Amino acid sequence: MIDQGIVSPSEISTEPRDRVYRRVALNVVPFLMLCYVAAYLDRINVGFAKLSMLDDLGFSNAIYGLGAGLFFVGYLIFEVPSNLYMLKVGARRTISRIMVLWAVISACFVFVQTPTQFYIARFLLGAAEAGFYPGVMLYLSLWFPGTHRGRIIALFASAIPLSGLIGAPLSGAILSATHGAYGLSGWQWMFLLEALPSLVLGLLCLKLLVDKPQDATWLSASDKALVISDLKQECAANSDDATAHSLGATLGDKRIWWMVAICFCQAVCTYGISFWLPTLVQQLHVGDASMVGYVTAIPFLAAIIVMNLTGRSSDKRRERRWHLAVPFMCVGTGLTASTLFGTSIGMSLLCLSLAAAGAYTTTAILFSIPGLFLTGVGMAAGIAMINSLGGVGGFISPYIVGLVKDVTGSTDYGVYLISGIALIGALFTLMLPKSLVNR
Repeated sequence: MIDQGIVSPSEISTEPRDRVYRRVALNVVPFLMLCYVAAYLDRINVGFAKLSMLDDLGFSNAIYGLGAGLFFVGYLIFEVPSNLYMLKVGARRTISRIMVLWAVISACFVFVQTPTQFYIARFLLGAAEAGFYPGVMLYLSLWFPGTHRGRIIALFASAIPLSGLIGAPLSGAILSATHGAYGLSGWQWMFLLEALPSLVLGLLCLKLLVDKPQDATWLSASDKALVISDLKQECAANSDDATAHSLGATLGDKRIWWMVAICFCQAVCTYGISFWLPTLVQQLHVGDASMVGYVTAIPFLAAIIVMNLTGRSSDKRRERRWHLAVPFMCVGTGLTASTLFGTSIGMSLLCLSLAAAGAYTTTAILFSIPGLFLTGVGMAAGIAMINSLGGVGGFISPYIVGLVKDVTGSTDYGVYLISGIALIGALFTLMLPKSLVNR
């Protein structure tokens, strides 16, 4: 995967490594974060649309949950091919194509009127976005060695709660301010307006992204040599692994399937919270849709802080297992406690913040692990497999919570299910060999 030629020791920068990688991060990560904020906003704004769309269209909670989850079916089918294709054409064109497609499809939600249309639109949105997150994980592995990847992935993954921090008040405000304008409901305006940033950023990808370190005009020759040398050493350390060269070997690698199981638990937690957090906050009776948006932003802010501190700690200590298991435990504890303190807005919000911080932190730490033992074709296919197959949990959790709410009239039992799966995720994580992940 990394063909970077011979690097002479005399060419390598004598500048401290952290400073070089900080320069790389400043030039690579912010734009990718901005893209993912737009992506995630288009993915989860259906949670805010639900607040009025279900009544307007006569949808049940089960219909909403199934539609929300069908996103991941499209994601599952197209994710591995998208990542393998990125190896051939590069990140710049791949990410641009993905963003433009999902912007157009997200805007088309304006025309949804029936459950079937809703299901098809969600499936197509997942198919369009397939490959973005694992593609970025692959892309970052071309710029940062494993010793720096934990904090970088945590920084990039901060875009997920950041999209909630920005998108929650924004979505709430759009719902309140635009309802009825030009004959459209607030949720229709929300889908239309929030698709525009993705379209613009997708076109900018072609100009602003650089496929590999050799092409970066903002790095000196010696800095490029340092980055290339570090990546070559990491690649050489993993080059005897069969999964580096064979898709078939990747499919048979037990380590990857174990990571899929952990990713399944992570997806159940993350998307259960993403799709249902506005509803859980609304149940606290904090006010209208606009106020729900502002209050929902609080757990997302907590997540941004916690996931970055955890990522830095994980890299510094070269420890991954407990840095992943503890956030899983926080999800289980926070969600369960939020139902017990349902009459107290302050305590419930504190518990939801703990759960959100734990859930989004699992995303950051989880995807710092595969690059520690994969390279080449195995890296491209392995990360995509882990994210797509594990992402089936993103289909199950919103659907189950919606189904349970329709049957029982409460989200509590669905929340308990997510809590239980979070604790299973912690157990699976602690069963990972130290020698595999703590480096």
